[in-house]
Amino acid sequence: MKRVLVTGLSGTGKSTLIEGLAARGYKAVDADYDGWSELRGVEGASRGSKSAPEQEWLWREDRIQELLSTEDAEVLFLSGCASNQAQFYPRFDYIVLLTAPVPLILERLATRTNNHFGKGPDELAQILQDQRDVEPRLRRVADLEVDTSASLDQLIATVLQFVLSGEESVRTAQPPSQ
Repeated sequence: MKRVLVTGLSGTGKSTLIEGLAARGYKAVDADYDGWSELRGVEGASRGSKSAPEQEWLWREDRIQELLSTEDAEVLFLSGCASNQAQFYPRFDYIVLLTAPVPLILERLATRTNNHFGKGPDELAQILQDQRDVEPRLRRVADLEVDTSASLDQLIATVLQFVLSGEESVRTAQPPSQ
């Protein structure tokens, strides 16, 4: 079984890609929903005051471990972005990083209805900060980086071609234009 992590910042299209893969019959799990992740108080977290506890979105390690240990499909796509995901990197065959230009991310965040994160000014500022600080770290571990400006069908085709062909080299892909 191939295990694929689809990661990226808020508004890059992780949930949309996972829904599209699931609609095509792939085992596809969005870690932002259905109890795969939770908000936990974290003392001295990277955001906010170092002395005050704050909430941080983390994967539920027990559930993720069980999911990655289950052999019930040819390919498992798991999407999410949480600070504790790095401990699971060795369990993935591929890590796919989704990126998008800032204006597109801001448009997606303003118009999405399935997730309210990114609507407030503090959250938008955090997302822009994460693009500067977190995205480069994700880029370093990614096997494939895809700009999600293209259509969903093109995005799915790009990801599936990479994962199913077994390519192992790091590359940046822009889905072909129509």
